[in-house]
Amino acid sequence: MKNDELHIITSILAGNTERFSYFLDTYGQQIFTLIVRMVGSPEDAEELTQDTFMKAFRHLSDFNGKSSFSTWLYRIAYNTALSSLRKQPNEVLSVDDRLWNNLTENEIDRALDEEDEERIEQLQRALEKLTPDERALVTLFYEEDKPIAEICHILNQTEGNVKVKLYRIRKKLYILIKQEEETR
Repeated sequence: MKNDELHIITSILAGNTERFSYFLDTYGQQIFTLIVRMVGSPEDAEELTQDTFMKAFRHLSDFNGKSSFSTWLYRIAYNTALSSLRKQPNEVLSVDDRLWNNLTENEIDRALDEEDEERIEQLQRALEKLTPDERALVTLFYEEDKPIAEICHILNQTEGNVKVKLYRIRKKLYILIKQEEETR
């Protein structure tokens, strides 16, 4: 963890609460991005981002420094968004098992690595069909460039589990794109 962040936390706990604005300024947009990817609604994400920072402020004395402050904050955000989503009904996506089992990594790479405008739009639509948990993982790994070890701390999952989920998400995205192409 950054020494200056540890110093700021110590200062806040000593009563200099206005210093918490540093964390809002530094991590506010990143936390909002993660939450909006999970919940899909900017209005809900704004509220949940505020909830995240309020929880972090109220429980700042519980921060033990075993991870970076940002990792701890992301974990609060992730859990806050998941708790909110549990209150809503969720949709289950069905995938053809034969297609799933016969996909090769090269096939997936070629399809997902295309960067033309149409493919990017297809990928965005496919991302919207992922579960909130999957969207969070995509956001942390591909958009925020978080290392696997940090993602493990944020999501409270093993490295193997995170890697398997990332692999499955890539497969799922490929299938969603192919399904969209077939319905045109």
